[in-house]
Amino acid sequence: MITTLISIGNSRGVRIPKPLLVESGLGNEVELQVKKGEIKIVPSPIKSNAVRDTLVLSEKTLGTDWNKPEEDDAWKSLQ
Repeated sequence: MITTLISIGNSRGVRIPKPLLVESGLGNEVELQVKKGEIKIVPSPIKSNAVRDTLVLSEKTLGTDWNKPEEDDAWKSLQ
């Protein structure tokens, strides 16, 4: 996608369309990483780690809490 830089006060910025934001999963805080000739936008490391820890915890919890025969029986009765 090609876009233009816009003026924002004494700075320049880029408008990021909503579909790209949704697909990227970026939140309100991001980190800008600069290499020669490019700027990369990535999730803020602080929030990224917190979310990652929560997901790992959730996967472990679901694996132990939901992997029980009585859960299977309960679902079968609803079908």
